Amino acid sequence: MNDVQVLTENEIRAAYLTAPELKLAASLLYQAYHDDPVFVDIFSNGSGDYEQKLRASIREELAAFWQAKQPILGLYMGEALVGVACLNGPDAGFGSDRFWHWRLKMMLGAGFVSTKQMIQKEEQILAAVPMQRFHMLSFIAIHPLHQHHGFGHYLVAAVNTVLEDHQDSEGVAVYVTTEKYKEFFSECDYTPVKEVTVGNVTGPLMIHYRKQ
Repeated sequence: MNDVQVLTENEIRAAYLTAPELKLAASLLYQAYHDDPVFVDIFSNGSGDYEQKLRASIREELAAFWQAKQPILGLYMGEALVGVACLNGPDAGFGSDRFWHWRLKMMLGAGFVSTKQMIQKEEQILAAVPMQRFHMLSFIAIHPLHQHHGFGHYLVAAVNTVLEDHQDSEGVAVYVTTEKYKEFFSECDYTPVKEVTVGNVTGPLMIHYRKQ
């Protein structure tokens, strides 16, 4: 993979994560998605600790991204990692096509029911995407100490760079679960195309289309 070059006057840069940074990325994503309505709905049901299941899910998701060589972008301020975005490309495996070892590890960490619901979540969202070949933005997060400073827009700019490097991709889709993220992605030229209900949560599927 080529590096992603998104440089600013504030020494902000975007680049693909390296293997040693995955644990740090998992911690950042855990903080960002701790109160996400979909994860709360899925992992609060049944037995087991919510935090433990969420940590296991994020850890195995990142491992699956890494093993499949899907883009995991880091946003850096100097040498500090302040943001992460995970994309599935047009040729990535989704839903029931996930690696069998990912499903096994997910069941061990999060339980059978939660793993099944996670796979169903992906299948429902993907079925709603009105494109044949596209990128799916599965995770995006800015460290809590660096939010509200415009870093999210830099990270989305890096995502757009990945899109532009893949001429066969029609756009980037993201499932949004809160009003503040809907406003953010609207500012970033994402258009809501359909309301999708996952479990007890309903939110818009939003798309950034490739510029013609």
